[in-house]
Amino acid sequence: MPRLFLGLILALTSVWCAHAADLTDQIQKRYDTLQSFRGFFLQKLTNASSHEVQERLGTITFARPRFIRWETTSPETELLIIGKDTVWEYFPAEETVYRYSVEQVLSSKTMIRFLSGEANLKDDFTVTDLGMDGDFKHLKLIPKEPEPNLVEGEIWVRPGQDMLEKIKLVDFFGNINELELTGLQLDVPVDQKEFTLDPPKGTEILEGPAE
Repeated sequence: MPRLFLGLILALTSVWCAHAADLTDQIQKRYDTLQSFRGFFLQKLTNASSHEVQERLGTITFARPRFIRWETTSPETELLIIGKDTVWEYFPAEETVYRYSVEQVLSSKTMIRFLSGEANLKDDFTVTDLGMDGDFKHLKLIPKEPEPNLVEGEIWVRPGQDMLEKIKLVDFFGNINELELTGLQLDVPVDQKEFTLDPPKGTEILEGPAE
């Protein structure tokens, strides 16, 4: 009987892994062919030690190859732009903008890498199919090479669309970064000027810290 049970578990595990591999192939193919998207986001940041949850609302625009405009409108206005060679992080209330290289921002497994399709699910993660969660396919991700920014993650994908509409990332300290995208418009016209920034006069420009 134990052998029969073990055999059943092994068989089910093989099926789950096969399903997960098929799903990651579909997701990767979708992002490889995606030209652009726009949408709204709700981000929840949970501090592991204090259990404090911070919510942020805003809009996001993506265009190939990896341009992103991430504009937070609540609770405070912030703007993150990933352009061709430069990343700008602008805080209007502080009249301050930080400037980074694109490599600095995309070199680690951050939320931005997932949104831009830079994170390769099949090559970078061990993926487990958790089945359906409401209208979404639910996958668990364990990085093959964990780093402080990411030790585990989960993603939710709508069948047929194969876009990451919900993402949950957990770092080494247990802090949680959750993102939900709504109102997605795929392959829409995007003006490249949206991914440039001309800081207003009087804005202090600071170089972002090196990784």
